[in-house]
Amino acid sequence: MTKHKIYTMSVAKVYPHYISKAEKKGRTKSEVDEIIRWLTGYSQEELELQLEKQTDFETFFAEAPQLNRARALIKGVVCGVRVEDIEEPTMQEIRYLDKLIDELAKGKVMEKILRK
Repeated sequence: MTKHKIYTMSVAKVYPHYISKAEKKGRTKSEVDEIIRWLTGYSQEELELQLEKQTDFETFFAEAPQLNRARALIKGVVCGVRVEDIEEPTMQEIRYLDKLIDELAKGKVMEKILRK
């Protein structure tokens, strides 16, 4: 089975799109970073290093210090697929992140996005 091209794509290549999507709706880069840190357990410095190193999505999630257990509470549809039904672990992590960024752009409060 060939890997989906998103696995080998640099997180740094997609990151500006996450920020742009959020900022178009009046949200901030720091909120995007907070979501990524919450999901992965990276510190801000570690996140910036991953972006600088052009780390691909597969490695980014494989090396995440502490994937948040509460991410299992993330439900909904991204790209026409229910995130909770995705069986491939790496793709599910990527879609969890996409879903959280979508929620941010839709104006959801951070407390709810971060499942607190």
